[in-house]
Amino acid sequence: LNLPQFVQLLETFVGEDISLPTVKRLIAFIKEEYKQTEEEKMEQLEKVHHMSHLAQRKLILEALFEKWDNNASGFLDLEEVDAVLSTFKEGMDKEALRKAKQHLCSRYPQLSRVGKLSPRAFQTFLELVASEFTGDGDEAIDNLVEFLTASVERSHTEYLQSLTRRKWLRDIQQAAETSGASMEAVYKAVFKALSQDAEAHGDNKKISAYIALLEENQPSPERGHFLLRYVACTADDAPYVLNKILYRDMKGVSFAAVEEGKPIHVPRVQLHGNIHFWNYDRPVEERKGSLLVLPLHDACWRAFGILGVDTLRDQCEKTIFLTHEIRFYQGVSHAFSKAYHHICTLENVLQMTVTALDWLYPRAPSIHTVVTYLVEPGKDKTCDYTLRKMITTDNTGQKEIHSSPVLLLRKENLSRDYLFKCVDSSEAIRTSVCGEHHIAVPLRDLSGQAFGIFDISVGRHQKLPPHEHKDLQKMLKIAQAACSEILEMSSEETEPTDVLEAEHTANLRHAGILFHQFMLQDLRECV
Repeated sequence: LNLPQFVQLLETFVGEDISLPTVKRLIAFIKEEYKQTEEEKMEQLEKVHHMSHLAQRKLILEALFEKWDNNASGFLDLEEVDAVLSTFKEGMDKEALRKAKQHLCSRYPQLSRVGKLSPRAFQTFLELVASEFTGDGDEAIDNLVEFLTASVERSHTEYLQSLTRRKWLRDIQQAAETSGASMEAVYKAVFKALSQDAEAHGDNKKISAYIALLEENQPSPERGHFLLRYVACTADDAPYVLNKILYRDMKGVSFAAVEEGKPIHVPRVQLHGNIHFWNYDRPVEERKGSLLVLPLHDACWRAFGILGVDTLRDQCEKTIFLTHEIRFYQGVSHAFSKAYHHICTLENVLQMTVTALDWLYPRAPSIHTVVTYLVEPGKDKTCDYTLRKMITTDNTGQKEIHSSPVLLLRKENLSRDYLFKCVDSSEAIRTSVCGEHHIAVPLRDLSGQAFGIFDISVGRHQKLPPHEHKDLQKMLKIAQAACSEILEMSSEETEPTDVLEAEHTANLRHAGILFHQFMLQDLRECV
């Protein structure tokens, strides 16, 4: 038990109307009677030391990754890391390196195809290399880190540039985590990062940027199996680009970027001959500048769209994108991909929740309302997290989807403190507020932490009728199982299912069906 869980356990044990002297007697009793053997104490200390050691190693390896990834692209080149490691101890451990690389590629099959190391794959690689050495594994890791740290030199200017860029990339992720499953804030964060970098590190370039997602071409299949639909762009380009469709038989390099899986840079669009210009109001003689098209990849390096950046609005002669800019834009495309798939996962969870509540309401009419919240990171240092109200369902089955933000802060909602206790402990809580009885139940992520909450109001009833309580318990159990399945499918270790926008729509339907699939499975196990 952690501290919040221990406190919650005792509060549940003593009940709401217990006197202070009784609480003090209980605490004195626990202090007197709780005994810990020396063996248990040492085991606990060893566990704490081990967890602390792993956390410290993770921070060290993340710092090493960032030092190597100076332009914040989000990946390291496997061959480059391999080449440097091959000189470790004057090349005496090449066989260990070969075996580690072989194990790494079996764990991350896409590596043999794309040759890019994510932070997690980089850490795994070093741990595999260290495990192949004889002797102390921790000492081997320390030696590798020291060697790789000394292998790269970064100036103070480069360090500051990298620091600024990483802050902008974190803003994209924060937008995904605090937007209530809306993409608009993510689009804004992406274009802001690109514009700020062009201004600060790109000689004050004036850029246009746009995002297009792959879809199955149902309207005109004779023009190609897939199309690119432009779902977002910088404000000035919206009249010309937003919601436009690029077909494979039209001019452009976007489909080539998708198929080749790497950025395509056109330094001078006026000399290329195969560029599609959306803004027909711009005179031909002014169609000058550079174009960069970057493929958007999922966790397994399958393309699902493109991020485009151009300088056609900039009339300066020197508008070519430099290598450090291109690499940072790759980091932006990677950050967008993570944000996009995070929101797809939240949408799937919410769709499953709607299905679960639809199943519950005719079976438990004594439940007055169920309010579903998402847990979001706090936007400042004054609070760890906030609760965003997403769905309110009454006992008639009527649902209100809250599109405008309804955020609960702990310090402003003392009467709903039970919700925050539910998040802190990741355990169900029963309480009474103004005569109404509530049950707060967490929806847990794969680590066991609450990332959503059902706030179930049963009105003046202290208890639900037995059959309704049984159905509520069944719904909560199945909803958690379906939620875990959705999170498993979206994790980096598994093959993701969302590549095309059409597949994402299909997955929303699947998320709804998933609840019924788990319910059927539960029934079969009971028979």
